[in-house]
Amino acid sequence: MPTELDQIVAELRDGDRQERIDLLLDFARELPPLPERLLAHKDASHRVEECQSPVYLFVEFEGDRVQLFADAPIEAPTVRGFVALLLSGLNGATLEEILGVPADLVERCGLTEILGMLRVRGLGGVLRRLKAEVARAAIDRAQAHGPESMPSTG
Repeated sequence: MPTELDQIVAELRDGDRQERIDLLLDFARELPPLPERLLAHKDASHRVEECQSPVYLFVEFEGDRVQLFADAPIEAPTVRGFVALLLSGLNGATLEEILGVPADLVERCGLTEILGMLRVRGLGGVLRRLKAEVARAAIDRAQAHGPESMPSTG
């Protein structure tokens, strides 16, 4: 796991219930807006269907590093906070680092103790979709530019 994400997970895990909620809300406030060029692409192909809240994910590569962009509604602060947490912890990571993020990240953060089961499943869906989109973007890039453009997976 990238160091940045590992530090965020540790901070959440070590905090008490209220500190976890507060940290998630802090992240929610810090989610950057989508770049103007991506606003027109908020469609079904970028929406995380596994989440009840309308979350949109976008993946780009800069060299061998992943750049993530997302949109989540302000009215769903825990979802928005988790999305912002992922972007904060994973932006600039490699394909290998992102694909190596453990599937039980939500549990490792201690979020199962503060969120309902439906919300927890939705957050897990966001992570699964993010990893799938990163893998798909790497494959699309390799097909468009040849195998030498495929980011290293270690």
